Amino acid sequence: MVPCGHPYICALNQVKLYSTNIQKEGQGSQTMKGGKVPTFDETAENIGAELKAPLLKQEPLQVRVKAVLKKREYGPKYTQNNFITGVRAINEFCLKSSDLEQLRKIRRRSPHEDTESFTVYLRSDVEAKSLEVWGSPEALAREKKLRKEAEIEYRERLFRNQKILREYKDFLGNTKPRSRMTSVFFKGPGKVVMFAICINGLNCFFKFLAWIYTGSASMFSEAIHSLSDTCNQGLLALGISKSVQTPDPTHPYGFSNMRYIASLISGVGIFMMGAGLSWYHGVIGLLNPQPMESLLWAYCILAGSLVSEGATLLVAINELRRSARAKGMSFYKYVMESRDPSTNVILLEDTAAVLGVTIAATCMGLTSITGNPLYDSLGSLGVGTLLGVVSAFLIYTNTEALLGRSIQPEQVQRLTELLENDPSVRAIHDVKATDLGLGKVRFKAEVDFDGRVVTRSYLEKQDFDQMLQEIQEVKTPEELEIFMLKHGENIIDTLGAEVDRLEKELKKRNPEVRHVDLEIL
Repeated sequence: MVPCGHPYICALNQVKLYSTNIQKEGQGSQTMKGGKVPTFDETAENIGAELKAPLLKQEPLQVRVKAVLKKREYGPKYTQNNFITGVRAINEFCLKSSDLEQLRKIRRRSPHEDTESFTVYLRSDVEAKSLEVWGSPEALAREKKLRKEAEIEYRERLFRNQKILREYKDFLGNTKPRSRMTSVFFKGPGKVVMFAICINGLNCFFKFLAWIYTGSASMFSEAIHSLSDTCNQGLLALGISKSVQTPDPTHPYGFSNMRYIASLISGVGIFMMGAGLSWYHGVIGLLNPQPMESLLWAYCILAGSLVSEGATLLVAINELRRSARAKGMSFYKYVMESRDPSTNVILLEDTAAVLGVTIAATCMGLTSITGNPLYDSLGSLGVGTLLGVVSAFLIYTNTEALLGRSIQPEQVQRLTELLENDPSVRAIHDVKATDLGLGKVRFKAEVDFDGRVVTRSYLEKQDFDQMLQEIQEVKTPEELEIFMLKHGENIIDTLGAEVDRLEKELKKRNPEVRHVDLEIL
């Protein structure tokens, strides 16, 4: 190419640079002297001829083009091929079961443990059928709104009918077999709680009588102590009854944490009602000491309270030892981690009750011997301090449980080894095993699967002769794409089946594991 600025000079330079005749004659790059100077057009023609000459002698290039699959854009239209279950089709698109009989049915691997496969439909088919039934999207939206209003009205009627039914049962008696919610109070923690409610209710009644008769501050503290214990144990009974309720869509993991919530509120109640009133009455006794009447009846009631509270304490200890032995834990560790919150509260409350009775009896004895009512007020402060320590411990342990506590390291190691020893698993990461309460465990891990093992498990179920024939018939990229998509989807289904198999093995070998979440890396 010749620049436009100085065409003549540039043409001479180009002649000397590209001319092969000059080099052949031995003139090299000598400067031209004399002779006729060629014109610009002649120079350009000579340059073009010389540049074309080598190109005509070159061999033709052979370029191998690599076939690349064109990247496909997946828009909203592609997602219409998603699958939808029959229940969702009926609820979301206001269809009947008879409407679905005319649609294409596809059998897919079931996500539920009790069934291996179930029927699904294409979302595009369901949407087209709903428009065919209702005529337009607006009509479908109106029908959805009407059904929503009808559902709300149905729930309101159901609530009223259930209330009427409960009143009817209370009036005529319930002749049905004992329900699960009632039977839970005849064994385990429920039995301990009901026994403690009866004992503490009687103790509260007699202690208030003794306080009214003697006017003792220590006896008042003990009466308040028994009253708070009775109320808190009633709250524990409510938590136990709620914890055995069946999971619902709003609470898919159940209500087992209700025991921890009830125990937490119980600890707060002990602190506010028991410790607070005991401190208040003790301070009032120190500021305004009052003489006390005969303490004989107070001693008798305290002795009876000591025996009854001790019996309840023994029942709670036996239940906790049995539960700790079943979990393979020591008694101390089982109590400190609050694995059984309801029984744990009974244990601590009754331990505080036995110590509180001892403190109250000792301070009342010092008052009767010395005649100084200040000892009795100090006893009230001592009982309040004891209740404060118990409530602080209950608040701490139950808060830790509600925040999501891990299971024992030995259990986590056992679950981890089960996964790592499986041939299809290369490694597992980010393992989390959370105690949901009531002996239920939720296990979560990220699993790195061995794709070769998963693919081999798929190939073991295939006809190799047929696959070889399919491979030999592949001639174009489009046919190769169809072949790979077909077997790729089947391999993904095989991977899902491997996940289901591992989850079943985890639950089978570890019955406490109720919920398993395995995420594929």
